[in-house]
Amino acid sequence: MITTRGLTKRFGQIVAVDHLDLDVREGDIYGFLGANGSGKTTTVRMLLGLVLATSGEISVLGQAMPASARAVLPEVGALVEGPAAYRNLSGRVNLALFDAMGPERDPSTRDKRIEEVLEKVGLAAVDKRPVRAYSLGMRQRLGLAGALLRRPRLLVLDEPTNGLDPQGIREIRALLLQLHAAGTTIFLSSHLLAEVEQLCTRVGVLDQGRLVIQEELATLQQPTGRTLVRTPDVQLARGLLDGQVEHHDDASLLVRVTDVAALNSRLVTRGVRVEELSPERRALEDIVLAATQPTSDQLTGR
Repeated sequence: MITTRGLTKRFGQIVAVDHLDLDVREGDIYGFLGANGSGKTTTVRMLLGLVLATSGEISVLGQAMPASARAVLPEVGALVEGPAAYRNLSGRVNLALFDAMGPERDPSTRDKRIEEVLEKVGLAAVDKRPVRAYSLGMRQRLGLAGALLRRPRLLVLDEPTNGLDPQGIREIRALLLQLHAAGTTIFLSSHLLAEVEQLCTRVGVLDQGRLVIQEELATLQQPTGRTLVRTPDVQLARGLLDGQVEHHDDASLLVRVTDVAALNSRLVTRGVRVEELSPERRALEDIVLAATQPTSDQLTGR
């Protein structure tokens, strides 16, 4: 759905994107992660033909960009750097104008499609108030409605949950999963690790313009070979497992064993209260931190 080869963008002496090789496959929910200033939005703008690359190649839906933009963009829904809208007009009127300026459509279906997308993003009950009266979260929902209006094969989103409260974030996550289940490929640019971890099937991590990770999320989070033991009896468990404990804190231990059932039996028999016994999996935060230090503190907001 999206491939780039050696994609590079320079602004004078600054290299914003550095020889980027993206591989976004049909059916992906691809999380494109990076700190502010890492080159994410510049990359998205090049994919959509809004900014010209300094060098390299871009293919979207199997066609070269930006040369094939007229054929490609009608099948791509996009929300980049926040929604654009005429502030004095209502959301419905904005969507109608957006649709009318796009590829040729049957105007008789326009009102129905607008109602459908407003319902999907939670704005169906909004009256005729102008967009200038919308909250940031409402404007973000309107931008997403615009991206969905043409029922795209590919959805390209830059920070789509910006400005939303936790309930709104959950609703948008559910909507994206619904769209994905119906066959839409999603390219999601974000700095929110937890959101990407809950939503995405594959991830790419950008650090100072370079792609430092590109892999299936499930592959990145495969079991490490250690077992997590949660217990209020950490010291007792440490004494029983001398030499097998590789890390511990006040509430848990990480133990390297081959027989987890035998481990559980040993602990319980000796009076250790086992609250959880599970394979250790690396959190996405830990994976990204390891790949992007020393600049990773920007990504996590620290």
